[in-house]
Amino acid sequence: MKLLKTAFAIASLMALTHAGAQNSVEATIRKNVEPKLGENVKIDSIRETPYGGLYEVRVGNEVRYTDKTGSYLIVGHVFNLKTNEDLTQTRLDDLNKIKFSDLPLDLAIKTVKGNGKRVIAVFEDPNCGYCKRFRQQTLSQVDNVTIYTYLYNILSPDSAAKSKNVWCSADRAKAWDDWMLNNKAAPAAPANCTTPNDKVFALGQKLNINGTPAIFFADGTRIPGAIDAKTLEARMSTAKQ
Repeated sequence: MKLLKTAFAIASLMALTHAGAQNSVEATIRKNVEPKLGENVKIDSIRETPYGGLYEVRVGNEVRYTDKTGSYLIVGHVFNLKTNEDLTQTRLDDLNKIKFSDLPLDLAIKTVKGNGKRVIAVFEDPNCGYCKRFRQQTLSQVDNVTIYTYLYNILSPDSAAKSKNVWCSADRAKAWDDWMLNNKAAPAAPANCTTPNDKVFALGQKLNINGTPAIFFADGTRIPGAIDAKTLEARMSTAKQ
């Protein structure tokens, strides 16, 4: 029993020593790196990585790397050359992951294709050329999917007006497709029609969506930007709620 108590005491002391050393390293990194990141930019977290003696510095949804003294800053992706895995992208995917069921689906336009068993959510701006290409070249080729489209107005002053016209249409899904696929504008919305534009914008900001389209899958992972049908099919097949 005495031996066990001694071992436990030693283990506890080692753990406290390690925690103290880690806190010291984090304080050093914050002191040396944070002032170099820009005015009012704060480090959200610092994490020791299992590779190369590097420390991960997270700022919002961005990841950078430094040494334990905060003397160097590395901006870019780290790859495992044995497996070819993009370790940085894997980490970013994990940081940006959401709980799909937490999305306020009532703020989105719902489109069901085929049996609709698979689900995705897409944030799009009506003036986004990449969004139109995604609709025309990718979504038009997939079936058996339910698409929740959030009208995320970030590109042009009239994006909100175009989104309002679509949202206030009798058939929102058709009005959106008419615009995105055929450049056919929806009729002007009644003055008394309310939209979720502000709520969707706040949601997009909360999710750190900086561009459109932004695609979310059932497992909460995301892909920023337009992708082809093959990539979309592959991601939907592996993404499970």
